[in-house]
Amino acid sequence: MIFEEPDGATPLDPDENQGLKLSHVTTRGELDELEQANIEQGLAWVSRRRGGDIFDDSFIRTLHKRLFGDVWRWAGEYRLTEKNIGIDPFQIGAQLRMLLENAHYWSKHEVFTPLEAAARFHHRMVQIHPFPNGNGRHARIATDILLEEVYDHSPVVWASGFDLQADNERRAAYITALRSADGGDFYPLLVFVGAKLICS
Repeated sequence: MIFEEPDGATPLDPDENQGLKLSHVTTRGELDELEQANIEQGLAWVSRRRGGDIFDDSFIRTLHKRLFGDVWRWAGEYRLTEKNIGIDPFQIGAQLRMLLENAHYWSKHEVFTPLEAAARFHHRMVQIHPFPNGNGRHARIATDILLEEVYDHSPVVWASGFDLQADNERRAAYITALRSADGGDFYPLLVFVGAKLICS
């Protein structure tokens, strides 16, 4: 079954659609509700867990599985197919580890302010697009973990009263900011996350 996706979302291929654990789901609304319930359970796990380093790629995969594993069989597994966004699937492991090493270096050497580090981390995570789906939500949660646990900083106000999974002006600004960062202009994304320091 194929669900209609909002602008900027990753369509699933038929094999990935077969990974849906719940055969009774027939609409995007039903799927969104189930995924949101799973994400809430995943966030509860994040808050009570002991261990798990945001700079460890195995934690990144475990986080995705905790957020989506009740809904999708492939949760926590790197994608194997090309998408409308994201790098070559065969480069995902190496490129993700490089991002995590870079982000660790940024924090250790205070290369960026917390929110600029968060914006750059988030952008590259979305750009890599490690998983078949759920990448935006996973990357936003991973970014908040980075801010809270590494920088002792409050999380980003991503939605600002809107639903980032639906087509609206906040999602449009988010997608535009990510696409600008794809071209090397981080200004809109830094504004979106509320960074005070804007890179030149």
